[in-house]
Amino acid sequence: MRTRKWLIKASRSAFRCIRWCILFGFCILLYAQLIEPNWIEINSLQLTLPNLASEFNGYRIVQISDIHRDRWMSPQRLNRIVQLVNQQKPDLIAITGDLVTRHLSKLIPSLTVSLAKFTPKDQTVAVLGNHDYENDTPGIIKAIQQSNIVYLGNDIYTLKRGRATLHIAGVDDVQMGKSRLDLVMQQLPKAGAAILLAHEPDFATTSAATGRFDLQLSGHSHGGQIRLPFIEPLILPPFAKKYYLGKYQVEKMFLYTNRGLGMTGLHLRLFSRPEITVFTLTSAN
Repeated sequence: MRTRKWLIKASRSAFRCIRWCILFGFCILLYAQLIEPNWIEINSLQLTLPNLASEFNGYRIVQISDIHRDRWMSPQRLNRIVQLVNQQKPDLIAITGDLVTRHLSKLIPSLTVSLAKFTPKDQTVAVLGNHDYENDTPGIIKAIQQSNIVYLGNDIYTLKRGRATLHIAGVDDVQMGKSRLDLVMQQLPKAGAAILLAHEPDFATTSAATGRFDLQLSGHSHGGQIRLPFIEPLILPPFAKKYYLGKYQVEKMFLYTNRGLGMTGLHLRLFSRPEITVFTLTSAN
């Protein structure tokens, strides 16, 4: 009799535990689907670049990455991102690839309407990512250029303050075999601070070895997109397994990996909020 009562009591306790676990899991799923993907973090950093001329002291760069225009990343969401970026009063806006999710070329023309609304003091620059190369790539480049954005496909853009210069370089996508750092190095002057845009963060091992770049800005990893706190993400894309999140020092070069704004695969984010990064550059002099 006692055994039967104990079994009934244990069964009821187990049922309550299972019920609470299901409820907790359902709440986590709702949070990951409805709240965190829309909860954009404005992350501000101050970086002292050893080669930065004093004329560029306090220069503000706003980085966004992995927009992933798709059915979820609607024009309304993209317009909100543009507003948030403009509110940071950037001198320069840097877009580090994956503007459109793969195989969604019909959504490319809608990019121009939103991206043309960026209002940096100087310029907006962009490189492409692997998803952009699994798409109508010429169409994406055309949309970028029609938005008054400088496309840095293995190219450089130089900013001037009097005689002082700040070089913004970009390599095409590493994963798709489009990067040509040699072409960038041929065009890059020997004087002046240099910042590199490269979609894949693990390219930092190669770029830092040149000794020419003060900072590399990357994306690609989504910070893991779905992860547990305090441990490394279980799934990371190629070329984003070593430097997948935040600020690093690679030899003498800073690297920053942005968590991105959009999503791929499951449209969920967990412990990896979408990010807009604001860099305030300071001179070592």
